[in-house]
Amino acid sequence: MQDNAATMSNSASELVDYVTSCTLPTPWAQFTLHAFVEHATGKEHLAMTLGDLSTGEPPLMRIHSECLTGDVMFSQRCDCGAQLEGALKKIAAEGRGILLYLRQEGRGIGLVNKIRAYRLQEAGADTVEANLQLGFHADARNYELVQPMLRHFGIEAVRLMTNNPRKIDALTRLGFDVAERVPLLVNRNAFNNGYLNTKQAKLGHMMTPAAEPVLDGEL
Repeated sequence: MQDNAATMSNSASELVDYVTSCTLPTPWAQFTLHAFVEHATGKEHLAMTLGDLSTGEPPLMRIHSECLTGDVMFSQRCDCGAQLEGALKKIAAEGRGILLYLRQEGRGIGLVNKIRAYRLQEAGADTVEANLQLGFHADARNYELVQPMLRHFGIEAVRLMTNNPRKIDALTRLGFDVAERVPLLVNRNAFNNGYLNTKQAKLGHMMTPAAEPVLDGEL
């Protein structure tokens, strides 16, 4: 793939620029990693792809928002790290798919504010109340960035790995066909049980049937 954004439409290039790609070997498959830069913020967003995405068949897909504490530090306060790993494993098992990694930490409030929100949760607030107390929306993420990233790969329809109906609605509004929703219920444990219940009750996440609790030492 050439290091340019020629495959993007003019409107898409107003949101992000495609920069470059490289191979990324993982424990489950050798993916291709693609880098994009957001015009408005300078944030760097990523796509991980596997297999031929040009066949017209909806690929298995995950939109994953950055969670440094879960993805990198193995936090059990959320299910993010386990969802990232689970999604990559599912894509690898199929031999074809795409994961978009959006730099929207803490449902869009940023890392430091997420830590502030955690502190409020330790004082009794739930995950939604904490964001609101800090002056943010319950979910401040922007999914418009998904459109130019998917268009870059010529994708029009997807099988979306998510429990979040807002992601389905966002893709539909952006003109994509969500051919199937694939649940991604993982790593319910004593530390994140209340967090997952709040996402179901207040954000409408589809959390049933409940995922089996993670075993000690597993993620």
